[in-house]
Amino acid sequence: MERDLPSVKSWKSLVKRRNNPQDGLETLQGKSSWKMKPVMALMCTVLLIFWYKTTNIQYEQTEFEETDYPFEMAKESEPVSEKLKGLPFGIIQPRSDLELKPLWSSSTLRSKGGELMNRNLLAMPVGLKQKDNVDSLVQKFLPANFTVILFHYDGNMDQWWDLEWSSKAIHIVAHNQTKWWFAKRFLHPDIVSIYDYVFLWDEDLGVENFNPQKYLRIVKAAGLEISQPALHPNSTEVHHRITVRSRTKVFHRRVYDSRGNMKCSIASEGPPCTGFVEGMAPVFSRSAWFCTWNLIQNDLVHGWGMDMKLGYCAQGDRSKKVGIVDSEYIFHQGIQTLGGSGYPDKKNSARISQRWSLFFVYRDAALLLLIQEQRYGGSQHGSFKLLKNGGTVRLRKTRTGSTGLHRQGTVSAITGGLNGLV
Repeated sequence: MERDLPSVKSWKSLVKRRNNPQDGLETLQGKSSWKMKPVMALMCTVLLIFWYKTTNIQYEQTEFEETDYPFEMAKESEPVSEKLKGLPFGIIQPRSDLELKPLWSSSTLRSKGGELMNRNLLAMPVGLKQKDNVDSLVQKFLPANFTVILFHYDGNMDQWWDLEWSSKAIHIVAHNQTKWWFAKRFLHPDIVSIYDYVFLWDEDLGVENFNPQKYLRIVKAAGLEISQPALHPNSTEVHHRITVRSRTKVFHRRVYDSRGNMKCSIASEGPPCTGFVEGMAPVFSRSAWFCTWNLIQNDLVHGWGMDMKLGYCAQGDRSKKVGIVDSEYIFHQGIQTLGGSGYPDKKNSARISQRWSLFFVYRDAALLLLIQEQRYGGSQHGSFKLLKNGGTVRLRKTRTGSTGLHRQGTVSAITGGLNGLV
């Protein structure tokens, strides 16, 4: 029986609890606080994860916007923002695009098909005499998610509406203007910045052996910022050996050639031996086009010598960032339509017309090249010396600074090309 009776100590503790109920409450609170700590830790963890996810989404969205509208382009518009202080910040849109929008919808025609990514642009100067060839060319590009803009230099636009795709293209008319004139005025980087690649092509190119999608896969894999498809060896006009297709390669960046005045070897560092594409079918990445647009001279509309300067817009080493794609190649027909006779009926009239056309072209080229020499001569890249090679005008980078040293060579190169023509 004694064992069942509580001890003196237990009676004392019971009395103490009754006299001090706060101690028991503190004990219970202590136990409950320990139980709440895991819950608080879980809530903090959830909040941290939510914060991380939100920040990551914002970062990815910023990266996506910078891909469509690169930061270097935004900097060009900063001085303009001073004139826009009266507008709410959220309403300002400094850029646009060339996507057609129907009147009954806020989306673009292509967005209905979900093709918002990998957007590319094909821009061409066109004349009615090349309508059939342009038709074949455009039909290669439209299925590959390309926006098409046509520059009508002959003023004939109404006769293009019978083509099925014509309403999907953008048409701009300006009589007797060149490709570079159109590009400088209508392909501003703020307008074309949503496009990954800009194809600025001539109209007389055969594309039977060319696939735009395969071409771009090669360009991206090779890291080419400026490129062009190789020319079929039997093309009517081949001006530079580096542009001729190699049957054994997917793409190439340089050529080795010991013929003629221009020797191309492993030691060659510049065009037309390496880092070179020709002006009839260049392809630019977004960054390269931003640079190239600024390189195009507003008044030198013929673009003479531009191909020798494009390497400066390669966004790095031009011997690595500029190349020719061999597996996807084109045929250059070499048909002069702008300012030319097109398809004359008689051989004699064709010969006379060709002589006079080339005379005026070379005469203007001599003048424009001299002006270009003066503009580029004082730059950090050095001046450019003109050489005569089989009647064609070629440029080669030199280390000399004064453009006056090359003026005589410039005139002799041009006049040398005229010998035997007039």
